[in-house]
Amino acid sequence: MNKPATIDFATAIETSAPAGPAHTQALLDLVPGEARDSLLAIHEVLRRELPQGRLATYEAGGGSSSFLPMDVLNRSHVTVVDIDEDQVRNNTYAQEAILGDVQTYRFEPNGFDVVICYNVIEHLPDVQAALLNFRDALKPGGMILIGAPNPRSLSGVVTKYSPHWFHVWFYRHIRGIKTAGLPGEAPFPTFFHPLVTLSKLETFAAANGLETIYRREVESPRYPEMRERKPLLSALVDAGAAVMNAVLPRGTDVRRGDYHIILRKRLEP
Repeated sequence: MNKPATIDFATAIETSAPAGPAHTQALLDLVPGEARDSLLAIHEVLRRELPQGRLATYEAGGGSSSFLPMDVLNRSHVTVVDIDEDQVRNNTYAQEAILGDVQTYRFEPNGFDVVICYNVIEHLPDVQAALLNFRDALKPGGMILIGAPNPRSLSGVVTKYSPHWFHVWFYRHIRGIKTAGLPGEAPFPTFFHPLVTLSKLETFAAANGLETIYRREVESPRYPEMRERKPLLSALVDAGAAVMNAVLPRGTDVRRGDYHIILRKRLEP
């Protein structure tokens, strides 16, 4: 399960979908782009780093589809914790579904091989408490996969400072999701705790017994979605992003609206 050397994927190379393994609906729903490429790279890391045989998996916030690779999901006993009763009801893949708050719900220590927290921490008022609960629930050498928006990106700033009704409007009329905002359906209210910022998250993790073994900032999947659904609007947004990138420090890309990070619990001495 564990290798002594830290694996640094800070500049992970984009990959194409492997021909063999089947994919969960969550991955199939992602349009081709950097976010999908990164998730496929993450799948390879999980296949390589997780132990063989049955796995104990904790999904913090459980929707209707998992972001695990299907072959890993099929050998996992999945426990979902979600504060939304409709989300718990809609979950179809977990062996155990718990109505609870990931910020306060505590498992017995050292019980899980992997924690999945995907599109969740931006909705939490107390990210620190949630991360410490995840760490404590992991076996030594276990991993936390986090997918979250970048608060400093263009989409992150818009999300942070716009009202929730605008998020619902965007999901319904730009993304074409007619059920958006209904009970149990995204988008959910967003808090953007300071630890959602990737650099602060990594610093906190390192100070609390967690090492980074994969990290990648990616273009938000909203951009390729808009290019397919609303090309004129997409052209305007891309042009605006290009202007912002030109005046910001070199190397900045405000379109990198999401990130993926895998944290590993350090082995006990």
